[in-house]
Amino acid sequence: MTSIDLGMPTTPSPTLAERRKTRQIRVGKVLVGGDAPVSVQSMTTTPTTDVNATLQQIAELTATGCDIVRVAVPSQDDAEALPTIARKSQIPVIADIHFQPKYVFAAIDAGCAAVRVNPGNIRKFDDQVKEISRAAADAGVSIRIGVNAGSLDPRLLQKYGKPTAEALVESALWEASLFEEHDFRDFKISVKHHDPVVMVRAYELLAEQCDYPLHLGVTEAGPAFQGTIKSAVAFGALLSKGIGDTIRVSLSAPPAEEVKVGIKILESLNLRPRKLEIVSCPSCGRAQVDVYTLAEEVTAGLEGMEVPLRVAVMGCVVNGPGEAREADLGVASGNGKGQIFVKGEVVKTVPESQIVETLIDEAMRIAEDLKGAGVPSGTPEVVVR
Repeated sequence: MTSIDLGMPTTPSPTLAERRKTRQIRVGKVLVGGDAPVSVQSMTTTPTTDVNATLQQIAELTATGCDIVRVAVPSQDDAEALPTIARKSQIPVIADIHFQPKYVFAAIDAGCAAVRVNPGNIRKFDDQVKEISRAAADAGVSIRIGVNAGSLDPRLLQKYGKPTAEALVESALWEASLFEEHDFRDFKISVKHHDPVVMVRAYELLAEQCDYPLHLGVTEAGPAFQGTIKSAVAFGALLSKGIGDTIRVSLSAPPAEEVKVGIKILESLNLRPRKLEIVSCPSCGRAQVDVYTLAEEVTAGLEGMEVPLRVAVMGCVVNGPGEAREADLGVASGNGKGQIFVKGEVVKTVPESQIVETLIDEAMRIAEDLKGAGVPSGTPEVVVR
């Protein structure tokens, strides 16, 4: 077989806009804002008091690619579980605090990397900002000011009539000013809304009025399909303008699914290196092979492969050869057989019954070569064209 150059591109992938210039904060070992990569967050769904279950879920999120994890702290028992969780978690832990300011101090003492506070829900929160600022600064803990449409300060609801973009921003900037009075600026801000249009407008307004890093989220986005669409639309609109430093996709689905969606959104905008990508046609009347089955079987066969590799599975001679040539590995199918391409060159022609086996074998060979060359690992992606 002809020797094929498997070298990866040396120039950075293009992005739609330069990242917005922000302050940089630290959430444990993860930098947020400034020139740091956009990070992906999720939240555990286990009872925080069940330490083993919570740590197991955090391990699963870590394996999926999650950068930062948030845990709920609604009670004293949850607060008492934080030291063990924060110490044993492989990624930084954020304590999610509502209603009780005392748990903010408990989370800081427990060694959490950051604390999320919801100003609309915490009684007399404003009166304790000085003490919170001092404790967080002394411990090197950052804060997220997390404003939500569903729990907006009643005073702002009365002023605006409903949780408008302007109301969310006013709430966030008011709380930010209280921290600034005490010379504390190690915080990021979120202004979440369930409507992507209102959410996008709120973040645009916020980005115009401050230089703090922003945590993006469409709150209560819904079940997996709906929530994925709403989050992708909203995040894409903002990230394509350089707005956003860390994201959480809120789905009524297992947390690992949130992370997968978040990572794919970032990859789609070239804000994370693309990983293994399977390009397959949607099929049409021109297809001369069963593209659906081929794509599914190749995807299943390559599941878990950890190299940045583009594999094209094409079903006819119209776009097939071109897509297969552009991919690292591909097949252009027709008349019951398939031409196998590696880096633009036809290396063999096989019967349709051997296409899947051949593609998987070639992919494994290429993966070994890439690993030997020190190419960073990744996880599979499927893109249907």
